[in-house]
Amino acid sequence: MASSEAVPFSKTGGLADVASSLPKALAELGHEVILITPYYPQELARTNGALPAIEPLDREITVTVGHQPVRGQLLKSTLPDSQVAVYLIDQRDYFDRPSLYVDKDKDYRDNCERFAFFSRGVIETIRAIGFEPDVIHANDWQTALLPALLKIELLQQPGFERTASVFTIHNLAFQGQFWHWDMLLTGLDWKYFNWRQMEFFGNLNLLKSGVVFSDMVTTVSPTYAREIQTPEYGCGLNGVLASRRDDLVGILNGVDTKVWHPSIDPLIPERYRAATISQGKPVCKAHLQKRLGLPQRLDVPLFGMVSRMTGQKGLDLVVDCAGDLLNLDVQMTFLGSGDPGYEAALKRLAAENPTKVATTVGYDEELSHQVEAGADLFLMPSHYEPCGLNQMYSLLYGTVPIVRAVGGLADSVVDASEANLSNGTANGFSFHEYRGDVLFRQMCRALGLFLDKKTWLQLQRTGMDRDWSWTRSAQEYVNVYQRAQLKRIHSW
Repeated sequence: MASSEAVPFSKTGGLADVASSLPKALAELGHEVILITPYYPQELARTNGALPAIEPLDREITVTVGHQPVRGQLLKSTLPDSQVAVYLIDQRDYFDRPSLYVDKDKDYRDNCERFAFFSRGVIETIRAIGFEPDVIHANDWQTALLPALLKIELLQQPGFERTASVFTIHNLAFQGQFWHWDMLLTGLDWKYFNWRQMEFFGNLNLLKSGVVFSDMVTTVSPTYAREIQTPEYGCGLNGVLASRRDDLVGILNGVDTKVWHPSIDPLIPERYRAATISQGKPVCKAHLQKRLGLPQRLDVPLFGMVSRMTGQKGLDLVVDCAGDLLNLDVQMTFLGSGDPGYEAALKRLAAENPTKVATTVGYDEELSHQVEAGADLFLMPSHYEPCGLNQMYSLLYGTVPIVRAVGGLADSVVDASEANLSNGTANGFSFHEYRGDVLFRQMCRALGLFLDKKTWLQLQRTGMDRDWSWTRSAQEYVNVYQRAQLKRIHSW
C-alpha cells in the first residue's frame, strides 16, 4: 500500500484514514501488508496523542529524479493496534515542510518532483527490504506514477514479475496536473506523453496515468464509480474512466470501529450502544451543549456539522438556509476549517445567535467525537462526495444524517420515506436537487419526525445496527486484487 498520507503519521483528508484502516483490515483477513508513506517531521510534531515508535533503518535508497540522483533514508514503524509494518521515506528537502501539499493555499511548485521521487522511492523501498508484492496498491495522484512504472519498466524485473497494480481514486477533483516539461521528472519516455496515456490538454496528468496503466481501478463508493463516468462529475476524465468501466469498481469505505464506536469511545462522556442510546446519548448531548456554551436543553434539536469548510461540502446551502432555520427552536454547531469566507460566515452566525449557534474553526479530534455523540442530526449536503466518513460515523453514533444523495452518501443513507420507514430500512434524510430551500425542507421534515420519539429511535437504531466496519470492504478489495493478478498473469 502506497499513500502520501496515513493516520497517525499524517493527515489532510479521508485518504489518510483509508491508508491506515484498510491495511489493518487486510492483515486481519490473513494477508501480509506493508504501508509505505513519506516522513513529514513538521506534521508529526503537531500530532496530538501517542505515536507508535519510529526507528531509523540502516538502509538508504537512491532515486533518479529527472537526471539527478536523490537520496532518502528509510524509517520503520507499525500501524497502531496491529502488526502492519510501515516504512517511511525521509527526504527532508521534499517532505520537511509546514504542510503536506500546499503553502499558504497554493500548491508547492515542486509537487510533481516530490511525488515522482516518492513513487520511485516506493519501488526502491520494496527492493531494499526484500519484499516481493503480489499487488501494489497506489492511491490518488501522488502515487499514480506507480502503475506506469510497473507496466513500463518493471515487467520482467526480479521481484516484480508477478506484481499487479491497483489504483484508487479518492477524489477525482485532485488530479496532479503539471506543465508538460515535468514529464522529464517522471523518467519515462516522451512517447507516453500522448492523449491516450499521460497527456491532458497539453499538461502532464498523473491521475490519468494511474487510471490508464493500472490493472484495476477502484474508487470509494459504487455510486461515485458511476458518477465519474459522466460529464457532470468526471472532471474532464469521464471518457478515460468510461473506457475502463470493466475494470472500475466502487467499494464503499469502512469505519475503523476501534476508534469510532460509541460503545468504546474514550473521548465521549458516556458510552452507549443501540440498546442503551436513550440513556447514553442525552448525557453526551448535555455535555456537548455545556462545552459549547449553549443552553443545556434536551428537548431542542441540535444540528452538528464537522467538515472542511468548502463549497464541495454544501456550506453555501447551509449558509443560505441558516436564517430560516434559526427562526425555529433549534441549535447548531460547526467544527472545521477551510475557505476563509465560510469560516467568517459561520463565526458570524454564532456571534449573532450565541444561544443557538456555536462555531469552532480548526480541528479538534476530541470535539469531533463529542459532536457525533451529542448532536441529534448531522448535516452533509455535499455538492459531490466520493465516499464520506462522517455520515457513517453519525449512523454509528445514532446521529441522524441529512445528506445530498451523491457518491457514498447515496450508498449509505436511506431516506426516511414512508415506504422505507415501513420496511425498516430508513436511517436518515436525503435529497437530490442542490438548492438551499430543498435542504431547508429536509431539515423541517427531520424536525417533524424528531417529535415522534418512537420513529426517531427506530431511525437511530437502524443506522447503528448496520456493519460499517472495514471487514466487508476489505474482502471486496481482496476480490479486486485477485482480478488484478489474473489480468497481470494473462498479460505475460
